[in-house]
Order: sequence, then C-alpha cells, then structure tokens
Amino acid sequence: MTADDLRNKFLAYFEGKGHTAVKSSSLVPNDDPTLLFTNAGMVQFKRTLLGEDKRPYVRAASSQKCVRAGGKHNDLENVGYTRRHHTFFEMLGNFSFGDYFKEQAIELAWDLMTKGYGIPEEGLWVTVYKEDDEAHRLWSEKTGVSEDRIVRLGEKDNFWSMGDTGPCGPCSEILIDQGEEIGCGRPECRVGCDCDRYLEIWNLVFMEFNRDESGSMTPLPKPSIDTGMGLERLAAVIQGHTSNYETDLFMPIIKEIETLSDHRLLESPEIDVSIKVIADHSRAAAFLVGDGVLPSNEGRGYVLRRILRRAIRYGRALGLTRPFLHKTAGKVSEVMKAAYPELLEADAYIKNIIKGEEERFLGTLDTGLRVLEDALGELRAEDVSEVPGHLIFKMYDTYGFPVDLIRDIVRDDGMSLDMEGFGEAMDKQRLRSRADTVVFPKDWPYTKLSSEGVKTDFVGHNITTIDSEVLMVVRDGKEVEGANKGDTVELVTAKTPFYGEAGGQVGDLGRITSKDFEMEVSATVKDPNDIIVHKGKVLQGSISPEQTVTLTFDHGRRLAIERNHTATHILHAVLRQVLGDHVKQSGSLVAPDRLRFDFTHFSALEEKTLQEIETLVNDRIQQNISLKIEEMDAEEAFKSGATALFEEKYGDRVRLVAVEEFSKELCGGTHTERTGDIGLFKIVSEGSVAAGVRRIEALTGKAACLHVQETSLTLHTLAQMLKAKPNELTDRLQKTLVQLKSLEKELVAAKDKKAVQGSDELLSEVKKINGVSVLAQEVSADTPAALRDLADHLKAKMKSGIVVLGSKTGDKVFLTVVVTKDYLGQYHAGEIVKQVAAVVGGGGGGRPDMAQAGGSKPEKLSEALAAVYDIVAGNR
Repeated sequence: MTADDLRNKFLAYFEGKGHTAVKSSSLVPNDDPTLLFTNAGMVQFKRTLLGEDKRPYVRAASSQKCVRAGGKHNDLENVGYTRRHHTFFEMLGNFSFGDYFKEQAIELAWDLMTKGYGIPEEGLWVTVYKEDDEAHRLWSEKTGVSEDRIVRLGEKDNFWSMGDTGPCGPCSEILIDQGEEIGCGRPECRVGCDCDRYLEIWNLVFMEFNRDESGSMTPLPKPSIDTGMGLERLAAVIQGHTSNYETDLFMPIIKEIETLSDHRLLESPEIDVSIKVIADHSRAAAFLVGDGVLPSNEGRGYVLRRILRRAIRYGRALGLTRPFLHKTAGKVSEVMKAAYPELLEADAYIKNIIKGEEERFLGTLDTGLRVLEDALGELRAEDVSEVPGHLIFKMYDTYGFPVDLIRDIVRDDGMSLDMEGFGEAMDKQRLRSRADTVVFPKDWPYTKLSSEGVKTDFVGHNITTIDSEVLMVVRDGKEVEGANKGDTVELVTAKTPFYGEAGGQVGDLGRITSKDFEMEVSATVKDPNDIIVHKGKVLQGSISPEQTVTLTFDHGRRLAIERNHTATHILHAVLRQVLGDHVKQSGSLVAPDRLRFDFTHFSALEEKTLQEIETLVNDRIQQNISLKIEEMDAEEAFKSGATALFEEKYGDRVRLVAVEEFSKELCGGTHTERTGDIGLFKIVSEGSVAAGVRRIEALTGKAACLHVQETSLTLHTLAQMLKAKPNELTDRLQKTLVQLKSLEKELVAAKDKKAVQGSDELLSEVKKINGVSVLAQEVSADTPAALRDLADHLKAKMKSGIVVLGSKTGDKVFLTVVVTKDYLGQYHAGEIVKQVAAVVGGGGGGRPDMAQAGGSKPEKLSEALAAVYDIVAGNR
C-alpha cells in the first residue's frame, strides 16, 4: 500500500466506526500560546478535551500535519542522523470526547493494525504506564496479547502531555519488533531501548487530566481518547523498510536530490545525513510556507529560516552551491498532491519564497564576513580577547553564520567565544518566538459560556439595533453579578448587531442602553469560541445578567468599514489578475479610516503597475455591481473557486462573499450592498513588510477624496515655490536635480584630489629599513574600516613594502598594518601589530598581509609608530 492508501484506509476505517473525519488544521495553531506549531493531532481538539468547546460530534479521526522544530517537542538536531526523526510529519489519530475510553480504543487500534493493515500479531508488542493496571488487563483480555509482550514503563515513556501545560494522561503504545539486526546488539536490549529494534508505531493516550503551570493535575470533565500514529513510520513498516526515508513519501524527493547533486543515498554516512536532512527539510519548508509562514528573524519565521539554512548548509556538503532547495520543495508538492492539493496550487509561490531565502543567505555570506571583520577590529582596538555572545548571535541570526565558522575566523587571533552569552541570546530569541502568538488569557471568564455550547448570535449583517438579554457581566477579568455608573466592564448578550474584531476587520463601537442604563462601547472583540464581548464604560445606571438591553452600533462608522472591506476583496482579485495567481492574502486591516492589505509577491510594484491596479479597482466600483452573499457547506464553497485565507479557521458552514465571478472569498465580515457604495479607491503607499510580502495601504470614500484634495494642494504649492505650472514640475525638478548632481560630482572630485595630495605627502615619509620601504604614520581616521581603506590605498601606491597607520579617537587608538605580497615570507602583519599595540596598552592580530589592533593610551601613539622601524629592522 502507498502512503496515500494507508492514510485513506485509516480515515475510512474510523468513519465506519462512527467517527467524523476532520480535515487537518493549519501548522499555525489558532489560539494556543504554548505552541509555535501544531505538533500533534489533538492540538485542534484541545479546547474540546478541556470542556471549553462543544462540537457536533463526540468521535473524530484525522491525518494532521505536524512540525516539531521548536519548544518541548523539537526534533530538528536529530534529523538526518536517525531513520525516524523528522521536522514535518503526518499524525494519524482517532479521538473520543467523553464517549468511549480505554477498552474500545484498545480494541479499535488492535483490529486496524492486525486485520486492516495485516501486520502479524507475533511481531507486535504493547507498553502500558507502570501504574495502569486497567490498561494491562484490557490488552490481555480484549486482544489476546500474551503477558510477556505487555511491558510496564515509567512516566518518561508512558505518560503523555502535549506541552508543559494542558491535557495529559497515561498512554499505551503498540510497537513492532524489527529484528535483532536492526537493534543495538546489547544483551540488555528490550522494549524501551533507544535503538530502532522495537519501533513505536501507535500511541494511545488516555486523557484523564489537565496539568496547569504549577504542575498540578486535575481530572478532565470527561475522560477522552487521543491517539497518534506517524504515517511515515507506518508506511516504512507496511512497505517493508527499516527507514522512513526509503518510503514513497521520501524517495521521489531523494531522487531529485541525487539528480541535482550527483551523489547517491548509501554512498557514505556523511552523504546520507546531508541527503536525509535536505529531504526532510524540503517537506517542512514546503508545508510551512504553504500555511503562510515566511522566513524572518522572529517567531515561526525564525524557525523556518533555521530549517532552510540548515538544509542549505548540508547542501554545500553535496557540492550544491547554487539555489536548489526550491526544486526539492517542488517535488514535495507532487508527492503530496492527492492529500493536499492546495500545496500543488501554491507551488509557484512556495518555490519563489524558498528560492528568495536561498539567494539571500548565499548573498549574506560575503556581507557577513565584512561585518564580522569590522566588529573584530573594534574588539582588538579595545583589547578584548573574547567575542561577545551578542555578536556571535547577530552573525548566526542575521547572517546565518554557524558558530564553528566564527570560531575558525578568530582562531589566528587567539580569541575565544562567549558561548554562555550566545546561549542567553538564543534563549531570549526562543522567548520572542513564542511572543508573536496572540491569545486570550487562560482564565478567560467566557470559557464558562462556551463550555455550555453558548455562542453569540451575530445579527449585524442586516440589523443596526436589537434588544437582547445580558448573559454575563465581567469586571477586571472576572464575572460579577452587576456593574454601576463609572465601571469599566465587558458585556455578553445572547444576540448582538456589533461586529467583534476578527479577520482583519475592527470591531464596532456604539451604545448599549435600557430604561435607566447607558454604556458606551469602546471595543468589540470575538473570542475563539464565537462569543462576542462588548467592552466599555457605564455612563449611567447599573446592569446585571438577565436584564434586557438595546444594542446600537455607530452606523456611519460601520459604513466606512464596509467600504474598506469590500474594496479589500476587489483589490485582492485585481492583484491576482495583474500580478498572477501566486498572490495570496497574508494579512489585512479593515478600519473606518483606511485599509491595509498584505500579500505575497516578490518585488516592489512600479508606479505604472500601481496605477493600473488602482484603475481596475475603480472600474469595478463604478460598475456598481451588487454583492452576492450566501451561506453554504465549506466543500461546496471551495469547489466554486472561493479563496480561503492562510490564517483563518473554517467550520463546516461558511459565508461566501462574491462580486460576480470576479471575486469570491470566504468571509464573515460586513460589506456594502453594491460596489458603487465604495465611492473612490485611492492607493497611498506600497512597500515591503517581510521577505516575499508586500503591503498596500489605501483609502476609500470621503477619506480618499480628502487625500486627493490634499495632494492637489501640495502640488500647487510646490509649483508656486518653483515658479512653474503643475504640469511643468517634473521637467523643472529634473533640471534642478541634474544641476545638483553635477555640483556633487565636482565636490567629490575636489575631495578625491585632496586625498591623493594627502597620500602623496605621506609617501614622502617612507623610510628604507634593510632595503624594505616602511611607512609608519599617524593619520586622521574615525573607524578601523576607514584606517584599513587608507592603508590599502597607500600600499597600492607603494607597490612594495610595509604600511603601519595609527589614529586617535577619544581615549582609543586604532592601528592597521599591511604587508605587500613580496614580503610575506619575511614579515607577518599580525606579529608586527601585536608589538606596536603593546606600546599603546593594547593588543590585536590578524592575517600575514593585513592586521588590526588598538589600545587605550593615545599619548603613546607617536612612540608606538617610531618603534615600527626597529621592529622591521629586527632590533625589537
């Protein structure tokens, strides 16, 4: 069976046992602060397991995309060195939310393994938690597994938790004995050994507890089942392989790597590691970019960048010095197209993002070396012998320099590395990596409502005001029985016309009133379980649950928001029309005063292109098209060609907003009735916000009109200043700029002439020492880099000899020594600079042809430079 067959068989089996097949969620967790990435099948069900969310089913099955490259579950450094560790993998799982428990979970798993997949029983072993007598008994009674094949293990192996906090419980694993030849060979090798002989295939977690930050465990409302089986491991077993990399999930990617590199798997242990790292990381990169993650220096993007650059570095070991990873990632899209057709649809986009990161990394190598050399020069000038951790981290983080490369560069200088400081900087980065996940607090008071299945009935698409019952009053983060005048509170009502901030659209403002009560709503938000919260201040009277209130939002403000939201949809469609199908929304802001739209594209837009985009948007507006908005099944909407967004989570029913056939998007936001209601659309800026992501900011309606008027006023003011007509401004400015550039050239030429004259004057100070031309002079230079440039200039003028230059900056001394090629056998710049630096109370070193140093005694500079001649003569 192929991996696709195995995945389909798993889902079909559990559907036949009353489970709902649930689509894999994004690799970016929707609302979990403890995770960078989805790392297990149960992540999307966490709130359900905690009793905070009610679903229309109590049994589920899924094949979940997972990444383990950060946090508690981090397999990154193991990848390539084992047969089974991966950064990206698929987890097959079945779940019970308070329905069946241990007995049926065990029976179902054993039935599918032995009968469904046909794995011989005699090769299977089972582990249980050491204190779980019930599970031990059930395996023996319900499946017939012999006692000697049921092994009790401790908490490390058989007590599972998703993270430091959250649902957890004892677990039971099904393992397969792959044979002695796969094992470690030790006499004590048995189930629980770290070698690959006894391979864990399926983990059945009996979710009974929730662990809090203090480590305390409390029983879950209803015991539940969470199981996980790696598709890659299952495929290896079924397809008769001992390594996941030999399965049909990896071999097409590996064949591509072999073609590109002219190396083969099993050629050597070193080559094997490189090929496996690239194959694995290609999968992770393709899926992460496909789920909207982009390379950056923080958060999830930082982890993606590490994965990409690790693969690129291993590519060097295969002789791959040009961009290649985008090609292997493209092969991933082909391999996975049956289960994840969206990956193939985004193939061009994924390849471009990865190729751009490859080119950036290759381009930073030379730049990074220059930056590092300048920084080391400053350290030598200050007589620092240890490279600080923050500099190592900067080179690693910004330029992708491995630590061992930095160590090699400074070895000749005898400098050490501050690895402790580097570790601290890395720890801070890991904390920052978690900080970009915006979530609701753990003690969010509205959990009580969502656990009862309560969701706010939003009626604001067609209604501006409504009467409704107050369900909850919250003050200072806690549920209260009531609130009075002057209190800052949060209200939840059964129904509301107020839109809660979501999907990039800001929340509504307005008033909530009753006979003797008035509240000004200053913000409206929607929590992950669709409860809309009204935040504001009580202006008069009091409020308590079960009272009936009238909710009225600011209609004028809402209309402005709707103009911008509908314009955003039109803009998205126009961008895809003009720039190509690789354009995808990666963020947005829809406010009353403006709109901001982030989209995937790889270069800046020319002014002419922006004008074309703006014109096409306004054309659609002027056609005054009626919007068609309808609710439908998600699958039906996707089949109709609707655009779904990376970061959004969709249920079984979705809301489709269509502007004829031109634009179709799944959207829960509010919109104009017709495109003509937008009025005017005006782009005010376009720029980059991240690698491969551009941002357009625009105005609509009255705000757009005011902007055009202000721009026109500015144009006329400039025309008056330059004594020209507005339509003559371009020519007039162009002539002025040409004149300015000519004057600048004259100024540069004058400076160059002065510098040449100055260097000629310095050359008159050259002395012959044992037949060698030596120049040792004090000059004016503010930085080690400027001093080095001047030394190189003088060396070129001299053609043969030694140049030693020194400069003073405050209480510091900078020194540079250069030696021409014909004297490298006799003199070493690093040795000369060490002796000279010692006179000024400093130290340093460098290469035979160029070295830099510094000191802290500027008053000794003349003495130090005078000593150069004795050093060259061999008298010191």
